[in-house]
Amino acid sequence: MQRLIQRYPDSTRVNHWIVALLFLCAALSGLAFFHPSLFFVSALFGGGPWARILHPFLGVLMVLGFAVLFAQVWRENLWTKLDNEWLRRSGQLISGHEDGMPPVAKYNAGQKLVFWVSAICLLVLLVTGFVFWRPWFADAFPVPLRRAAVVLHATAATILILSVIVHIYAAIWVKGSVRAMTRGTVSEAWARRHHPLWYRQINGDR
Repeated sequence: MQRLIQRYPDSTRVNHWIVALLFLCAALSGLAFFHPSLFFVSALFGGGPWARILHPFLGVLMVLGFAVLFAQVWRENLWTKLDNEWLRRSGQLISGHEDGMPPVAKYNAGQKLVFWVSAICLLVLLVTGFVFWRPWFADAFPVPLRRAAVVLHATAATILILSVIVHIYAAIWVKGSVRAMTRGTVSEAWARRHHPLWYRQINGDR
């Protein structure tokens, strides 16, 4: 029977799923105002007025939750030379040839990109959201700045949503990854195959 290795503690997994739930709610409530054809989504939040009221609060809570996650894992997401090589060979991974890829630590270059793109997008969303948040802060900023903030907010939201889609697809595509964030463990074989440097690290093997 395969030995299981802890990949994520309970606190990290709970935080991840809270952020995921808040992201879903913030994304849906925001999409309701992105285009008239999507306004029907506001019914999930009790109608247009409630969706407009709840959206910024959901967004702030999501950013706060991600900030906790960021503090836990940012060091493991720092870029290295191996990540450049991993990106250069990513085409062969997509075509199903993982054996020739550079050894990976806890996170590969793709995961790191999603992490940093998410962090930057959430920071942009937070700052721009305050600029046109009515009735609390919008009146403190000139109209041209508010209009620019709306465009930046929508752009960052679109990039974030696409990044999350890639994140979900990759987690499903790599068999065993979903277990890491639902049960907190992965098999020893999974760790050796997909994250050999991390496997050696946790086993004290140089």
